[in-house]
Amino acid sequence: MKVNLPVLDLTLWYAGGESRRRFLAELGAAARDVGFFYLTGHGIAQSQQQAVLQLAAEFFALPQADKNTVQMVNSPHFRGYTRLGGELTLGKADQREQFDIMAEQSTAQVQSGEPAWWKLYGPNQWPAALPQMQNTLLHWQDQLTDLTVTLLRAFALVLQQPEDAFDSTIKDGPYRHMKLIRYPGRATEQAKQGVGAHKDPGYLTLVLQDGQSGLEVQTEQGWVSATPLPGAFVVNIGELLELASNGYLRATYHRVSSPPAGIERLSCAFFMAAQLDATVPLLPLPAELAKQAKGPASDPLNPLFYQVGQNVLKGRLRSHPDVAAAHYNALQHVV
Repeated sequence: MKVNLPVLDLTLWYAGGESRRRFLAELGAAARDVGFFYLTGHGIAQSQQQAVLQLAAEFFALPQADKNTVQMVNSPHFRGYTRLGGELTLGKADQREQFDIMAEQSTAQVQSGEPAWWKLYGPNQWPAALPQMQNTLLHWQDQLTDLTVTLLRAFALVLQQPEDAFDSTIKDGPYRHMKLIRYPGRATEQAKQGVGAHKDPGYLTLVLQDGQSGLEVQTEQGWVSATPLPGAFVVNIGELLELASNGYLRATYHRVSSPPAGIERLSCAFFMAAQLDATVPLLPLPAELAKQAKGPASDPLNPLFYQVGQNVLKGRLRSHPDVAAAHYNALQHVV
């Protein structure tokens, strides 16, 4: 199978020694030159991956009334079901339906004067029609969290920092956000925006794809397809890593094109970021790396670089105007 992105084998990291050094060299090159790569050797069985995609298929096949019982507009924490066309990218409706969860948490009691992003903490919604969904997805989310923490520590070494350079930003657990996603076949040949072009805001993203192509990555050679590679996750760098490395690591624009008419595409995307109250470090790169840093697309002195929670909330308000109107009416001016 021809692939357009680097393929990295995590068993090299676990092997240590020269194998680990090889993995770090490949990781640094992939993250700096492309910002996307396939990850194999991660230890998560392909059968488990397929079970998650099957669960997604079962959820999206539920009657609309069942899905509506857990629609996101019910949740000030931005968790639950979003109908087709219910999320925006750059102000334009994406042609997908999805189910979002985050860490299972108690509702935060936000006091007067405290930042509104504390309202992001809270419980997930779960459909009564699929009672197995909660345990399956929370376990899966824990596995992907562990995997991204391993990668984050590897990136610290790529940047010639202590392996625990980012640990203070995830000491209480990273901010995690996961979506089950269904892209229906396009209604017309022109209706191609499954998801519009964007960068991810956090540290790292893992994407599990079914067998249908659609994810596309912007490279210096133009847009290329991240063709599904059985058993592999697609990994991409988020803006927090780009900013923390002063642009040495690259957060890359990507998009999803809707499949042809009559075909659907299923995926699961997992986003990992610093905890919402963290201060993300601007790392002091050694001279040889600093010379190769291409500069971040965003200003690292921007306060949103440090105010992780505020940045996450702004993104959610912009993407989900119905939730913003229902639960954050006083804040709609900030987006």
